[in-house]
Amino acid sequence: MMLKFLKKFRRIMSLSLLACLVISLAACGNSSQQNNSASNETGGEVNVFNWSEYLPQSVIDKFEEKYNIKVNYTTYSSNEEMLAKIMAGGSQFDISVATDYMADIMIKQGLAEEIDMSNIPNFKNIGDQFKNMDYDPGNKYTVPYMWGNAVIAVNTGKVKTDVKGYSDLFNEGFKNSLVVLDDQRGILGIILKKLGYSLNETDPVKLEEAKQEFIKLKENIKAYDSDSPKTMLINGEALAGVVWGAEAVLAQQENPDIKAVLPEEGMYLWQDNFIIPKGAPNKKNAELFMNFILEPEISAEISKEFPYANPNLEAHKLMDKETLENEAIYPGEADIEKGEHLKDIGDAIKIYDAIWTDVKAR
Repeated sequence: MMLKFLKKFRRIMSLSLLACLVISLAACGNSSQQNNSASNETGGEVNVFNWSEYLPQSVIDKFEEKYNIKVNYTTYSSNEEMLAKIMAGGSQFDISVATDYMADIMIKQGLAEEIDMSNIPNFKNIGDQFKNMDYDPGNKYTVPYMWGNAVIAVNTGKVKTDVKGYSDLFNEGFKNSLVVLDDQRGILGIILKKLGYSLNETDPVKLEEAKQEFIKLKENIKAYDSDSPKTMLINGEALAGVVWGAEAVLAQQENPDIKAVLPEEGMYLWQDNFIIPKGAPNKKNAELFMNFILEPEISAEISKEFPYANPNLEAHKLMDKETLENEAIYPGEADIEKGEHLKDIGDAIKIYDAIWTDVKAR
């Protein structure tokens, strides 16, 4: 009896051990699947396409360290350059940055992916005035990054005349001494504002008038530079210029003689947005990157190095008062009311293209 009992006991124990082993292996398998699933959430790469001098390397480094995601970073100098590369092979990029009117064009042309906002909880940090813009109601395709303006920067140590607006830049005293943005819509836009027209004028007669004014202004233009126009202001090569507000402030930090002027005719205003090009290979990583950028500490770090106006109101709490009160960066309501944002002008862009190409080639 005892022998039969021992054989039966061993059989039961063997079956029990086998069952435990199966359960253990299954658990390991599930654990491995969970770990693989978790690793799919981070790791890999993200391809970012952005303006130059617009995102600190320190921020890229922190993102890579936190998520183990390689950031492949490429820059451009104008919205038009960005659009051309997106159209030529946009699926190589996971995130781009598009100014308001260009975001509108990309959305209309089906060049943008819808963003899963559930992956961007930090979107709540953006001020309401920067959301639901007319080019993207409901923010289906865009997440605000930075906003700002174009100002007139003047070296008051060398320029003794009082500069108040765009019309003053046409004076003979500025011959071959201006640095202006290499920005077709922006520069033709400020000429239109000088004439009393809209930045978004489409009337061919008024655009021809603007062309003739551009020909006059060209005599005073020494360089077109959207990347770092502050450089020529700091080293004295340019007496004045039409530059981004943040560039004027950075130039002033190096040369206190440089003064930022909010043009009396009304400023060129803009809002830059993250956008995911159609067919982006790493969409989730792109959304993770956006959410990371909108963390208050990270967003404030960006503004510290590149002081463009920041739509992240939580980041404002970490920024210095002097920056937030600088009207060259954060203009008052009256100046904002006088300013304009660029819009999609449809087929009239062909006239702008022709004017820009013709006059610059002279």
